Amino acid sequence: MKNFYAEVFKPYFYLAPSLVVLVGFFLGGFTLALAQSLGYFPVIGMKEFTLFYYRQVLGSPDFWASLRGTFYIAFTSTLLSTIAGVYLANYLVRCAPKNRLISLLYKLPITVPHLVAALMMVFLFSQGGVIARLMLKAGLIENISDFPALFYTRNAVGIILIYWWKETPFVAVMVYAVMKHIVGKLGDVAATLGANPRQVFYHVVLPLSMPGIISASAITFAYSFGAFEIPYLLGASYPKTLPVRAYFSYISPQLSDRPETMVINVLVSLVCACLVAVYYVSMRRYLRRWS
Repeated sequence: MKNFYAEVFKPYFYLAPSLVVLVGFFLGGFTLALAQSLGYFPVIGMKEFTLFYYRQVLGSPDFWASLRGTFYIAFTSTLLSTIAGVYLANYLVRCAPKNRLISLLYKLPITVPHLVAALMMVFLFSQGGVIARLMLKAGLIENISDFPALFYTRNAVGIILIYWWKETPFVAVMVYAVMKHIVGKLGDVAATLGANPRQVFYHVVLPLSMPGIISASAITFAYSFGAFEIPYLLGASYPKTLPVRAYFSYISPQLSDRPETMVINVLVSLVCACLVAVYYVSMRRYLRRWS
């Protein structure tokens, strides 16, 4: 029995030093943010807890506009990245062993920092970028302004394009690790029984890969929802995404604005936590149905 418990808790013992640091910083920062969001900020003499700042933020039309815009960017980029990543993973499972170049190239966007990706996309797809100038020289457009504006607009096409380019390989890497075992075993069995490649993918590989797909989607959505740098550089002036809105509130010279900043940060954290909870419940139900 002693050996059994030793084996069970050994991984946690090895992970304890890093977990203590990570959990300590996270819980410490979240506790401080939560206290300030409730009006407890002794530095400027605020020592009473209140829900006033939550009511103020939640009652602001600008906050709800920012929430809709943030959710739109995160949901759209996650959906497109998940679809592209799943099909890319399926292609890699079948073709990557025969082509090492493809298996290396698809990982390239993962290594590129988001700021570099943003500059690259602006260089290529802005109204003064390479593609617009090439189309102008080819006579496809009469003026640079005829090229669609992808950046600094409310439709956030440029931001979604950057996230799609960056997150598709991430989804593919996670899903590929699951698919390669399914295709190599159950896929061959299904093919032996007469299933064509399309049937194998949609009726065998895709359903069994759903845990990995949903996990990758949840991580991608959480990142896109809380990301700051790309919306800050390329986002519309209104509405700003929640992280950008929180940043401008945080750098305000008025320290009395700090509780509103922390309210936004807490709400962003709660949305991500709810997403993780939904993922956990969905996975339990999905695995129970297939077990």
